[in-house]
Amino acid sequence: MEVFRQLKSFYWMDRWLISFSLVSLMAATGLGLAYPYLLRYLIDYVIIPKQFALVPMLAGLIVVFIVLKALMQFAHGFSGGRIANRFAYRIRNALYEKLQVLSFAYYDKAKTGDLMSRLTGDLEAMRQFIGFGFAQIVNVAIMVTFGAAAMLSISWKLTLFTLITMPLLAFTAIRFEGKIHPAFRLIRQSMSSMTTAAQENITGVRTVKSFAREPHEITKFGGISRNYQTNHIDTANIWAKYFPAMELFANMSVVILLGAGGFMVLNKQVTLGELVAFFSLIWYIIPPVWGLGFHINTYTQCKAAGERILEILHEYVHVKDKEHAAVLREEQVKGHIVFDRVTFSYGGKNSAEALHDFSLDAPPGSVIGFLGGTGSGKTTVIQLLLRAYNVQEGRITLDGIDIQDTAYSSLRSQMAVVFQETFLFSSTIRNNIAYGCKLVTEEEIIRAAKLAKAHDFIMELPEGYDTIVGERGLGLSGGQKQRIAIARALIKQPNILVLDDATSAVDMETEHEIQQGLREVMKGRTTFIIAHRISSLKHADEIVVLDGGHVVQRGTHEELLAQPGPYLETYRIQYADADESGEKRRVAN
Repeated sequence: MEVFRQLKSFYWMDRWLISFSLVSLMAATGLGLAYPYLLRYLIDYVIIPKQFALVPMLAGLIVVFIVLKALMQFAHGFSGGRIANRFAYRIRNALYEKLQVLSFAYYDKAKTGDLMSRLTGDLEAMRQFIGFGFAQIVNVAIMVTFGAAAMLSISWKLTLFTLITMPLLAFTAIRFEGKIHPAFRLIRQSMSSMTTAAQENITGVRTVKSFAREPHEITKFGGISRNYQTNHIDTANIWAKYFPAMELFANMSVVILLGAGGFMVLNKQVTLGELVAFFSLIWYIIPPVWGLGFHINTYTQCKAAGERILEILHEYVHVKDKEHAAVLREEQVKGHIVFDRVTFSYGGKNSAEALHDFSLDAPPGSVIGFLGGTGSGKTTVIQLLLRAYNVQEGRITLDGIDIQDTAYSSLRSQMAVVFQETFLFSSTIRNNIAYGCKLVTEEEIIRAAKLAKAHDFIMELPEGYDTIVGERGLGLSGGQKQRIAIARALIKQPNILVLDDATSAVDMETEHEIQQGLREVMKGRTTFIIAHRISSLKHADEIVVLDGGHVVQRGTHEELLAQPGPYLETYRIQYADADESGEKRRVAN
């Protein structure tokens, strides 16, 4: 019950409704006990003594009991539905909220399909059990207890004979639960793997088709699906092994009742009416006991699902606010950023360093450029500035305040970032541009789009700014998506602007136009530019060249061209064709 104890806060506030549901169910169950007694009275006091005048009264009582039982069942169903959906609402919101605060380190390893499976399939299993499954298990205990008490009131000897197989049934049910729970956990895990595989394939369908890898993907998914099938078959085998045994022990009670009860009727130890009532009571008990395996099934599914949900809720948040963290206000932030001997590795202190002993002083309004190959540490600098990760050694300050002492939401609100991998929401272009602002005018949206050189192509679209972009921005070119992302950053008018290879998907002419617009925006704002094109960096106040997490060169564009090193080599490679073309033109002239 540890899972349910840890999830108590999500359903315990509805304890009055849970109590009402259980009381209604107990009342419906108790009313069901009237039928055996009415049968006993009908046989012993109406049929045998031929007192048929009492039949209308008995019929009326039966109708009353039926109506009352139906009302109690309605009350149970209504309250159970409200409990289930309120619980699902709360825990769904809690899961989504937790996913919003989990740091980048979690998403580096998490799989989208697995998370979706937990938010849907696992949550649905919990919802069904909390609303109805738990009450049904309680109902089993109530029915067995009430039924056994009714039997004892008629004949304790016949009760002992009839219920002799129940301990065997209980033992089998306990063994069944011990086997079925691990099996259902494997099913949940394989379901997550299958969902992940399907999600990745759908997301990357263009890559799959462009490489003609459909057969490979079909084979891969078939293997994952086969694992899911195997886990289901193993679970079915457990059912096939234990369920017949439980059915056997349940039906043995009926056989014993007929034998022992018939003998006791012949010997005048019980009346015929009492035997019929007893027979009705045993069938009152057998169905819930018979269905015990099903209820254990729902319980174990819920427990397995609850464990997976708790894994998210208990996931450690690596980046979180300290107590009394400073809240940065836009009008107070100047944008003076200092990296003071920062060292960081993604896998922890014992893994390879992504950044080593990195220092940088970016005065307010300065433009800092970063150049380096893949894995050199450029993006790591930006991730640490955003507090996507916490530094492991050294510190980063903003206007003299350690950023780990600030509320990370207020820190990020001072920044606007354009990532190399552009993401657009399935919404209008207007909403995508205005995403980072709570209140924004149409004029501000258009101005930002013009600065990003996106206004002209937007106006050529069928609905202009009201055009719905496809999932992840499909339907737009890479350069168009990137320009919308730049507009989304510019409309925020941040104190700190971060451009992570923001113009990599546009042509040189468009890049030049965007750079002209950005220079106007950069005035008075501290700006960090990550780029592979030197044309994007040459106007920076300082350019930092990184390699393997170490600073290998730093200076202005002119200073770096005047010294041998990676910057000069990159410049020669990028401008070799242009220089060669220019030389040919000069020779021709």
